[in-house]
Amino acid sequence: FQDPATPVMEGIINFHHDLMFFLIIIVIFTTWLVFRCVFFFNETIHPKAEKFVHGTVIEVIWTLTPALILLMIALPSFALLYSMDEIIDPIMTLKVIGHQWYWSYEYSDECQSTDESLAFDSYMVQEEDLYKGQFRLLEVDNRVVLPTNTHIRILITASDVLHCWAIPSLGIKLDACPGRLNQTSMFIKREGTFYGQCSEICGINHG
Repeated sequence: FQDPATPVMEGIINFHHDLMFFLIIIVIFTTWLVFRCVFFFNETIHPKAEKFVHGTVIEVIWTLTPALILLMIALPSFALLYSMDEIIDPIMTLKVIGHQWYWSYEYSDECQSTDESLAFDSYMVQEEDLYKGQFRLLEVDNRVVLPTNTHIRILITASDVLHCWAIPSLGIKLDACPGRLNQTSMFIKREGTFYGQCSEICGINHG
């Protein structure tokens, strides 16, 4: 996987690391609890069964503890979720249109003398046409060029069937639906070549 290049993707990775901390603690605790139940509460070691109906203290503990853990997870999760939908005064707009089986791009803010936006198509390079060092199912003939340290608005739609424009290193995965215009934003922090794919099964040349 490529390293993150946007604040959103960095936030997603950091949130994943925080979740893993809670996950490891929960797995260790539940494993220890199951081991104690199996080892200590059997007919050989504990022949006489305990007789009790309920325990108020333990019931309060196992109710409040998961609730507090979920609350600690929910707060940063909602903050990250809302930051992904936030549009901050975009300097430029890129329109993405999904087709079977290629993408069309329009720099809507860059109008030429004919008042038409700068547009081009981007096709996936077939395996037999790849050069040494290029990546299968990732290389295209025309790449999108975007500036760094700039707030960019992305408009995504499709002309035929469902597609999904996904670039993991930029933290973007948005459906392209015919007749509907979806919107997101990104802020690229560093230069580089970032690869993406269609993440919705769209036909024989899906990729």
